[in-house]
Amino acid sequence: MPCPVARSLERVGEWWSILILRDASLGLTRFDQFQRSLDISPNMLTRRLNALVDADLLERRRYSIRPPRDEYILTEKGRDFWPVLCSLLAWGNKHFAPEGPSVVIINRKTGQQPDPVVIDRHTGQLLTPSDFQAAAGPAADKATQGRHSYPSQ
Repeated sequence: MPCPVARSLERVGEWWSILILRDASLGLTRFDQFQRSLDISPNMLTRRLNALVDADLLERRRYSIRPPRDEYILTEKGRDFWPVLCSLLAWGNKHFAPEGPSVVIINRKTGQQPDPVVIDRHTGQLLTPSDFQAAAGPAADKATQGRHSYPSQ
């Protein structure tokens, strides 16, 4: 499917994958660390790590020959997932944490909590549905063009 949302979900849509990327963003790299943090079965963890390596979100690096052991390091593509994690965290805290946030984002230098939003890098304008919409791009097929047509002026 040529939709970028569908293609992204194909790589990270399974919830274990997002949690592995979260933990990798927190600095976890080794199989046993992920397993302990997530309480996930070894078979499922192996499948999810392999899928994330295949999607080029994680890189597998051998750190021990005997016994053979690998670590999993975020690639550039994996590090680019950080804003998605921040947005999910903020959205989850806002809508699904009636007891209050259990995890917050803080500025490393000031300790202040930001309010994550999506902005246009060039103008600084907040991307809101009233001002912005998804539109068909140059590689869009007919179905995508039908879903995403430019508004009439």
